[in-house]
Amino acid sequence: MTTDQGPFTGRRLALYLTGEHDCSYLAERRARTLFVDPAARMDTATYQRLLDQGFRRSAAQVYRPACHGCAACVPVRVPVEKFVPSRAQRRAWHRSSAELTVRDLPPTFHSDHFSLYQRYLEQRHPGGHMAEEASETSYRRFLIEPWGGVTRFIELRLGTRLAAVAVTDVLEHGLSAVYTFFDPALAERSLGTCAILIQIMQARRMGLAHLYLGYWIKASEKMRYKDRFRAIEAWDGRQWITFERGQALDVDSRAAGR
Repeated sequence: MTTDQGPFTGRRLALYLTGEHDCSYLAERRARTLFVDPAARMDTATYQRLLDQGFRRSAAQVYRPACHGCAACVPVRVPVEKFVPSRAQRRAWHRSSAELTVRDLPPTFHSDHFSLYQRYLEQRHPGGHMAEEASETSYRRFLIEPWGGVTRFIELRLGTRLAAVAVTDVLEHGLSAVYTFFDPALAERSLGTCAILIQIMQARRMGLAHLYLGYWIKASEKMRYKDRFRAIEAWDGRQWITFERGQALDVDSRAAGR
């Protein structure tokens, strides 16, 4: 299926809707995906507007879920000036920050990054399709090659030891957290949390308004952590709704009350 109705005025953009396929997040669910024509010119302004309409990037594809009868995948972003870390996030940061060395790198291949990526997938996502295809070719295609100019690798080291890599896209009004992988042996360091906190701080330094976190899924344990970063904004299909700390992230109820 194609459509010329782009998600914003003034640009005709072809969108394609897949057939049903197994859901990657919720067992026994069927999913459909709406994605942007891979041949479309994808400049940073277009990419930013797509993010602002609930889209997400994976490798070279920009997509959003379009599942029949299901709206479990909720796009979320952190308004960085409103963000206040929780007590647990402050503890995680203080536990590691004094020892962390952070480097902002271009999207180039590093063998130690790739080795860490493989270990992360093997131990954190065993049996998944990504773990089964964790070749150098698939790694390059997923994280390095798509557009080049907008992507940065934020490298975290504890001393000389590579601890984590956060892949982030730099756009006109925000950063988009594409993927983070870390040393599974350092799970007690809460490196995933630290990576998000670092991206929030970097967005502030750059004068950017948001950190886009992709999709929050209440019923998915792997995605539920995003709700812990407050204030947070959720896309309800028409606008972004703000949820402060202590407010349940219930987009349907808030949308119904408009």
